[in-house]
Amino acid sequence: MTTVGIESSQSGIPTQERRAPVKAGKVALWIWGIIGLLFLFFPVLVIIAYSFNSGNNLQIWEGFSLQPYLNAISRPDLLAPVGVSFRAATGSALLSAILGTFAGIALARSQKSRWLPALVGLLGLVMVTPEIVNAVSLLPWFVTLGKDMGFVIFNDGIVRLVVGHSLFSSAVVTFVVRARVAGLNPQLEEAAADLGANPLRRFIDVTLPLIAPAAVSGALLSFTLSLDNTVLSSFISVANSNSWPVYVWASVKSTLRPEIAAMSTLLLLFTILVLVIVALVLVRASKRTGGDDANLSSMLG
Repeated sequence: MTTVGIESSQSGIPTQERRAPVKAGKVALWIWGIIGLLFLFFPVLVIIAYSFNSGNNLQIWEGFSLQPYLNAISRPDLLAPVGVSFRAATGSALLSAILGTFAGIALARSQKSRWLPALVGLLGLVMVTPEIVNAVSLLPWFVTLGKDMGFVIFNDGIVRLVVGHSLFSSAVVTFVVRARVAGLNPQLEEAAADLGANPLRRFIDVTLPLIAPAAVSGALLSFTLSLDNTVLSSFISVANSNSWPVYVWASVKSTLRPEIAAMSTLLLLFTILVLVIVALVLVRASKRTGGDDANLSSMLG
């Protein structure tokens, strides 16, 4: 205390005055952060507000009403593309989680392979390739498989959406799972082997519970990426299999109705709910696996 007082008296600047620029800087950062958040989320807030518009045109406010939400959940022409989006997103999440999980494990355990840099580079190339390039490439490929080669399953719109969306999502899941596996203690599986567990048992009882949070996170990310996909979906979709983003994009060419904003708001709330549920599951999973790493006997039953 005496030293601080001596330094303050010697400098001639009171301690409170020296702290003032620090507090001002924190306030400025808070203000800048709030402005940034408003810039990002203000359009979303506007769409949510105008989803309660009683008029027939989304851009012209005529009054408050819940009728757009009633119309959104009762009109078949709105429910059909939403159903397509959910089915495609679910299939893409499952396929990406399976492929990405095993690919991430393989990459994490092949650190000494000379092919590792090339494989990682290819996965990175998949993530940075423009979506329009993937769309133009996939369209003739699906036509060739479905029409010319007789694989009629690729004529189905849902199958096309699942395969197309999972190409990018699988790379994302691979990197997420690879990072998780690389951070695991290799002595866990070695100890499990010493306890008599075969490779399959070690994977199911030791490795899989530890990487489950990463796999679930990747699947959730794949689900949200599929719901938001517009460019690729507009190229590879067929009749009666248009997803919700494609339907909204087509509606932009005509008059946007409040029902579209209402359905988009419901999808936003559903996405937030899923994020909260998955976050709770991941927290519980991390607590369960994080504190019991040493107890291999209980993990192996």
